[in-house]
Amino acid sequence: MDDATREQYEEKLRKQRRRTKRLMRTAQSEGFMMGAAAMLRPGDVVVDCGANVGNVTAVLCATGATVHCFEPDPYAYGLLHDRFGKAENVHLHNKAVGIEAGSIGLMRSATFDDDPKKNTVMSTTLPGGRGISTDGSDVIDVEMIDFPAFLTSLIATSGDIAMLKMDIEGAELDILEVMQSRRLFDPIRITLVETHERKFPELRPRFRTLKTQIAQEFSTSKVNLDWI
Repeated sequence: MDDATREQYEEKLRKQRRRTKRLMRTAQSEGFMMGAAAMLRPGDVVVDCGANVGNVTAVLCATGATVHCFEPDPYAYGLLHDRFGKAENVHLHNKAVGIEAGSIGLMRSATFDDDPKKNTVMSTTLPGGRGISTDGSDVIDVEMIDFPAFLTSLIATSGDIAMLKMDIEGAELDILEVMQSRRLFDPIRITLVETHERKFPELRPRFRTLKTQIAQEFSTSKVNLDWI
């Protein structure tokens, strides 16, 4: 085997290992979600931030729990509404979540038009992410709520929150830092977050600091910042 062939073979093995690792992590995360959902009951309150087209929402809705879904992308929200618009226990919010109320620009994948349903998962309110369109004409103005304030109000009326799932393409960092400072993880039984530091290299030091602090205080069965 010559050097070029060996390098190609080794690169193929590296890609296969990375793919296997991703598949295992996804399977573990899905298993964790299903186990957590199995403990939900009618009357519980859960929040799905970054609901997208509703795949996680479907699991949560089936438990009978009251589900608050936030999805800012109008394309994804349309599909979400088609699926759950008539579900009595699902409350749909066509809004972004942040640390203050107002409006914000939503940016989409540079390849959004190739497959909108697939690529809408990359839509983000945080600029500078890898794979996001840099054409300013593609920015969509969307409404944003003060999410920590929403949580505080929901906790006051519900007593606690059974589950918070968050997958919002990088915008989670500001929210998580505020939640930590205000002790908002305490009254939430399970928090599951997919963080996106790989897409935003300049934010990696803040993510590392946050994850270290959270790990010192909470078990991953309580606050999991490496979900998926």
